[in-house]
Amino acid sequence: MKNLRTSVLCTCLILSSFFAVAQDQKIPINDPDQNRPRLFDNLPARISFDPASFMGLLNKQAGTAISTSLSKDAMISFEGNLVSSGSQEAGRIESIVIKSTNYIGATFSMSKVTREDGTVSYTGRLLSFKHGDLFVLQQTNGQYELVKKNFYDLVNE
Repeated sequence: MKNLRTSVLCTCLILSSFFAVAQDQKIPINDPDQNRPRLFDNLPARISFDPASFMGLLNKQAGTAISTSLSKDAMISFEGNLVSSGSQEAGRIESIVIKSTNYIGATFSMSKVTREDGTVSYTGRLLSFKHGDLFVLQQTNGQYELVKKNFYDLVNE
């Protein structure tokens, strides 16, 4: 009798697990919106850039109005308000964030990293989450330049 009860219980468990509805694993698909408006269409694809000139903004207070040129070669004006500036790791990492007023919705963020061997590198981005293009700060042949990219080349949604 015990064997019959055990076999009936096992059969019931197997049948119930077979017919049970499990949760479906539906992976959300977020297709990138390739029709986002472009904010930087009037700017060239590459802009020579001197990061040291922007790092001079570290001693300014948050909220300070900024008006400068992105490039000394081409007169591309950049205006905005300094959102934050500061340093960490005993001054080895210095960062600034500027909210643009002439490219509405865009934010320029840049960091200077000084390594233990004394070498300095810069990273930065000029982007808007509402638009389809952005600029990334890159070093090419020892010179820094802002390189235009598509939003979805850098950001995954």
